[in-house]
Amino acid sequence: MRIFDPHIHMTSRTTDDYRAMYDAGVRALVEPAFWLGQPRTSPHSFVDYFDSLLGWEPFRAAQYGIAHHCTLALNPKEANDPRCTPVLDLLPRYLVKDNVVAVGEIGYDSMTPAEDTALTAQLQLAADHGLPALVHTPHRDKLAGLRRTLDVVRESDLAPDRVLLDHLNETTVKEAADSGAWLGFSVYPDTKMDEDRMVAVLKDHGLDRVLVNSAADWGNSDPLKTRKVGDAMLAAGFSDDDVDRVLWRNPVAFYGLSGRLDLAPPSSDAPTHLGNSVLRGGE
Repeated sequence: MRIFDPHIHMTSRTTDDYRAMYDAGVRALVEPAFWLGQPRTSPHSFVDYFDSLLGWEPFRAAQYGIAHHCTLALNPKEANDPRCTPVLDLLPRYLVKDNVVAVGEIGYDSMTPAEDTALTAQLQLAADHGLPALVHTPHRDKLAGLRRTLDVVRESDLAPDRVLLDHLNETTVKEAADSGAWLGFSVYPDTKMDEDRMVAVLKDHGLDRVLVNSAADWGNSDPLKTRKVGDAMLAAGFSDDDVDRVLWRNPVAFYGLSGRLDLAPPSSDAPTHLGNSVLRGGE
């Protein structure tokens, strides 16, 4: 089983996670820029963070045989903080980088006017740079948030088929699918979706434009949830080809819209798992 996790925050994870992911079949991932758990107090914090997503994290992933790409943006939660909004002016210099395969995460958290402004501006940045967009639908008032998101997307210069609507569930999947956008589902231990619910959605709505991710981060999360969904699909009667479509070909197709996706093995087909390498840090 080959797996492309289209939304995972490896900055929050360990090298043991990389090893376990490789052993489970993960060969590629996308790491979206997100909220680190406490407020950033300066746009310079984003500069350091973006640089790490473009430099250190791809290097770390490569030691474990995993191709790492990222999406960059001012995330919805921090769009409400005036100390962070100057990041919008910094983004153009980053969106031309080879490893950036979308603008994201953008979208809504609390559905504020400031989030409206940031979403509109970043959809335009995506259109201007020829990139797709990864859009975070809110965890509260999900259907209202999806509808508000779709209204903004329809008014933008970015076509719906270049938008991935993430964190969907049973209440939002139909309207999201009807919009023509790509459909993202986060499988998470305590919130969002679980494996059985994900399988039920796939049975009801089919496999077209569906991406499944672990969204693993600093919270109670599991970077192997993609593999667990694949196993649940097989147990439910889906074919190996169905699993490959959802867990590999669909994310490749979406992020391939950037023209920047490089899925060549970082070094060889087998991870190096450097035992006494630079991964030990400052030796």
